[in-house]
Amino acid sequence: MSGRILARLNELGLSLPKPAAPIANYVAYVRSGKLLFISGQLAMGANGIEYPGIVGKDVSIEDAKRAARLAALNVIAQASTALEGNLDLVTRVVKVTGWVNCGPGFTQQPDVVNGASDLFGEVFGDAGRHARAAVGASSLPRNSVVEVDAIFEIA
Repeated sequence: MSGRILARLNELGLSLPKPAAPIANYVAYVRSGKLLFISGQLAMGANGIEYPGIVGKDVSIEDAKRAARLAALNVIAQASTALEGNLDLVTRVVKVTGWVNCGPGFTQQPDVVNGASDLFGEVFGDAGRHARAAVGASSLPRNSVVEVDAIFEIA
């Protein structure tokens, strides 16, 4: 597999992880017309969940931001699978939602989800600028500190 986006990932020193299989009754992605919807991805690394726990209690904001970046990389990996390896078909990152595992009173969800937004910008350039929601949650699947999903426009 080659292409402009994969070359950019390589320049950033990133390689796409193997996409995670769904853990419940849903699919990893849905393509509808010119939109590609990627289901929520966790901060899953080679050895399972990285940075487990609650931000501000078990996980620092900086580590939670790294976790959001990893979750976004997993989103890109799912998109690559959906597009048969041709990420150059992505014409726009339309919408990103990031959930942050946090306690009452925590208000820095946008700072954490910037880890994902920054990666989309680094990888896709201006096409990576997107609408976004950053939401606090009292828990997330597998005790992940973050979960990120995205909607892409494709050619």
